[in-house]
Amino acid sequence: MNGQAYKEVSSRTILHHIKEPWRWNAKQQTYYFCEDPNCEVVYFGQDNSVINTDELRNPVGIKENSSTSLFCYCFGVSYRYAAENQEIKQFISEKTSSGICACEVRNPSGRCCLKDFPK
Repeated sequence: MNGQAYKEVSSRTILHHIKEPWRWNAKQQTYYFCEDPNCEVVYFGQDNSVINTDELRNPVGIKENSSTSLFCYCFGVSYRYAAENQEIKQFISEKTSSGICACEVRNPSGRCCLKDFPK
């Protein structure tokens, strides 16, 4: 999109986040998640198709740039709440290790939130 390298995201993830998944025509191509907080695009395909923030059912935390934004979608944890509660990281780590998470579908990026945990 803007010259940066982005990570792939499954069409399954996209289907769980767009407002009207029944109208989306997924194509046999690679899709990507845009992490740029200054960009309205959330997903884009190899064919240059885009899905913007206003086409999703819920806000994308990384796009909102707010301490109340979610970063852990499986357990509903905001950046601020995680920073204020030290035991949350351990909890999320344990549940993720046990396979009690749904990052691929719950997180708009399709990935685990642990890498995004507030310092």
